[in-house]
Amino acid sequence: MVRLSDVIEAFIKDMLNTSQDGVLELQRNELAARFRCAPSQINYVLSTRFTIERGYYIESRRGGGGCIRIMRMNVEKDDYILYLLFNAVGDSLSQACADNIIDQLSENGDINDRIAALMRSAVSDKAIEAPSADRDKIRAGIMKSMLVALLSF
Repeated sequence: MVRLSDVIEAFIKDMLNTSQDGVLELQRNELAARFRCAPSQINYVLSTRFTIERGYYIESRRGGGGCIRIMRMNVEKDDYILYLLFNAVGDSLSQACADNIIDQLSENGDINDRIAALMRSAVSDKAIEAPSADRDKIRAGIMKSMLVALLSF
């Protein structure tokens, strides 16, 4: 027996395959209506079948029927960023280590000087207003989010 989750996943993958650039924008409520299910079923499929580990990046916007943007990542191009995401950036990241990562991304040509400056600003001690014991954990989360965003470009 075919599960609804499998059908929804196949539908989304077919739509992604027909898109020119590997990017797909959907309305969560419209998709739920199409499959006669609750929007939470769509959320389940997206959160379990379209993960970073599987090569997808999802942006979700609140309101307006739940606009969802699904992007297929180009893994070959982004091997270094994936390495950083899964190996180098752990649960904690010092400002010095974050700066080293940003320097390497810049040297590799993965980011330009402007993006590097924005990234440095986002992970600086000045930007992270938290007790020093928590700063490195917060910084790691911010860096991981930025790396995921880089994979979508």
